[in-house]
Amino acid sequence: MPELTPSQTVGPFFHRVLPFAGGDTLVETEDGTSGRRVVIEGTLRDGAGGAVGDGLIETWQADAAGRYGHPAFDGFGRAPTQADGRFVLETVKPGPVPGPEGRPQAPHLVVGILARGLLTRLVTRLYFEDEANEHDPILALVPAPRRPTLIARRVAEGRYRFDIVLQGDDETVFFDL
Repeated sequence: MPELTPSQTVGPFFHRVLPFAGGDTLVETEDGTSGRRVVIEGTLRDGAGGAVGDGLIETWQADAAGRYGHPAFDGFGRAPTQADGRFVLETVKPGPVPGPEGRPQAPHLVVGILARGLLTRLVTRLYFEDEANEHDPILALVPAPRRPTLIARRVAEGRYRFDIVLQGDDETVFFDL
């Protein structure tokens, strides 16, 4: 019987090849996109707390009216992490979207993480602390003690902090898709 090929790590090409100009800015000051503009900043950390300086954070979101892929706002962003693991995204706060059985989901971003050593993209969600998250049907599937890892904290008017931890006691919740 032939032996299986052992798994290999991938990267660190994500940081160099996949970012695109303006990927971290989903809206421009004068682009006419409606909705409240927000800045989301955070860090990507490994299990030992070290910065992941060559990662890539992808986001997909609805516009302020809860529509995906609208001609005025496509909702896709891609931000590389800096040497200190930091990333910044400028976007609009999304509106609620329909969820399972038509129940509304709280405003959120779908977040994908690509980084050296990951064989598959990790997927999580970012919810805003100042929204009605307690009624979100997807967030309700996450055990209550783990939900804080999915909540972006408001640090100033129009600014939120969302740190992503890949492993360990404070690991961000990732979804198995």
